[in-house]
Amino acid sequence: MDSMTTEIKYEMKLVSSLVKVFPDETPVYQPECMKLTGLWGETVSFQAAYTGDCSMRERLDVQVISSIADHVRVRTVEQVPVGRAVNEIVDDNYLKTTSGLYPDLLRDLRDGKAIVCSRQWRSLWIDVELTDAIPGGDYEIEICLVKNGTKVCSAMAKVAVIGVQLPRLSIMHTEWMHADCLADYYHVDVFSEEHWEILENYFREYVKRSCNMMLVPLFTSPLDTAIGLERTTTQLVEVEVKNGEYSFGFNQVKRWIDLCKKCGIEYFEMSHLFSQWGAKYAPKVVALVDGKEEKIFGWHTPAVGEYTRFLHAFLPQLIAKLREWGIADRTYFHISDEPREEHLESYRAAKESLGDLLEGFHTFDALSSYEFYRHGLIDKPIPGNNEIEEFLAHGLTDMWTYYCTLQCYEVSNRFMSMPSARNRIYGVQLYKYDIIGILHWGYNFYNSQFSIEHINPYEVTDAGNAFPSGDPFLVYPGADRHPEESIRMMVHDEAMADLRALKLLESFTSKEYVMELIEGELAEPLTFRIYPKSDMYLITLRNRVNREIARYAWEN
Repeated sequence: MDSMTTEIKYEMKLVSSLVKVFPDETPVYQPECMKLTGLWGETVSFQAAYTGDCSMRERLDVQVISSIADHVRVRTVEQVPVGRAVNEIVDDNYLKTTSGLYPDLLRDLRDGKAIVCSRQWRSLWIDVELTDAIPGGDYEIEICLVKNGTKVCSAMAKVAVIGVQLPRLSIMHTEWMHADCLADYYHVDVFSEEHWEILENYFREYVKRSCNMMLVPLFTSPLDTAIGLERTTTQLVEVEVKNGEYSFGFNQVKRWIDLCKKCGIEYFEMSHLFSQWGAKYAPKVVALVDGKEEKIFGWHTPAVGEYTRFLHAFLPQLIAKLREWGIADRTYFHISDEPREEHLESYRAAKESLGDLLEGFHTFDALSSYEFYRHGLIDKPIPGNNEIEEFLAHGLTDMWTYYCTLQCYEVSNRFMSMPSARNRIYGVQLYKYDIIGILHWGYNFYNSQFSIEHINPYEVTDAGNAFPSGDPFLVYPGADRHPEESIRMMVHDEAMADLRALKLLESFTSKEYVMELIEGELAEPLTFRIYPKSDMYLITLRNRVNREIARYAWEN
């Protein structure tokens, strides 16, 4: 037979949302990971991996056949370049440690078609949005690739919908929104109407994926900025200096807060009042000085001095506004990000310069040393999940935690080089330790390290070879000015849904009952460093929890 007329063979396999499909690796169908259940109010995701032995790439139609097809969204999983895959220290729980192309970006289908690349595996990401418009019951969802009107391959998934509403997230969850990166990437003026429209697009996606606290850039955030350099000014507070006295306008702050409320944000965090890594300097503050815009504070300004007088004029007015807007009881204040133990005295000086201005408010910061809490310098410390044991050992309760680039050994995180189970286990860990809040620094950081230059996150995913890819951002800046999500974003949302489900089951039973489900089959108790590594554990656990919720809900 003529080779040009040889019949092309196509293949499709279902895999869970926790699998990362690489072009050169044949995925394994695991039926133990494909029993899908979910509650109203969550997104259940899975993947259809596919390949074809075509000689050239093809674009085939994607078809969804289901009675709930209107609730099904299909996206392609795109490979992105990973320069820095890991830090110097790694453990045995990574998929890869080398540079290359990794699956991460989720992109809506163009013209309803998917690309088949010759003898390469790709995958479709399928989301099933479960709402109370779907009666409880079992549903089939067939995913098909269609060529010239003919189905060439398909796979059938089944989803069991539990007719019980998943409760709202009970903890605080913030991923830092970098307003300047959006203005820089889309080339719009900061806080122009175009910028506000983009911000709303990002805020809405942010809330949709279980984020409920928003960073408020009172002044340009002093985060990841090299000493002496500046980030694009994103200052909401209007400042004027006349005859040496300060006056303030809060119209833009109110607009930010109002937009947050409109999009569903519940909690607010005021941007850091002092510089990162030690609180030695003031953040960048611009003002109208006798009618001319000037930078009045920044790297050239010590944290304690004239800036102290500025804060004593500013903070009482800000706090009055927070009370007027009805959010004072849901607002937290940052002092300085990631101080280390050698910064104890400079942090102390900055904190003490505030006097009692923040009395009645929580102060919280990402830090690694227990000494800051022991000395009474921080109300709510936020240790990394690799350092939290010390805080727990001292009997602290109502704890926050975070991870970023340094949390790379043994603990959960969401680098592209890590298996997705390492991302999702976070929800179970947060449940066990009654964590009240989580923080991450990079929702959309599109700069190189220290903000020396802007980057294109579709081409550079590691902040200029500084951090493992997957640390600087969760979403990509879509061409339509809406964010494009990532595998990591969706799996992290699954972790939050797990936490919500565990809390719901506890409300029907007890903490001890739920912990027996979590740890009953483990050789040793789950911790932030010791936890199950398999996809099956997480999926099976969640299915058991869902069944128990259904049983207790229906009995009641």
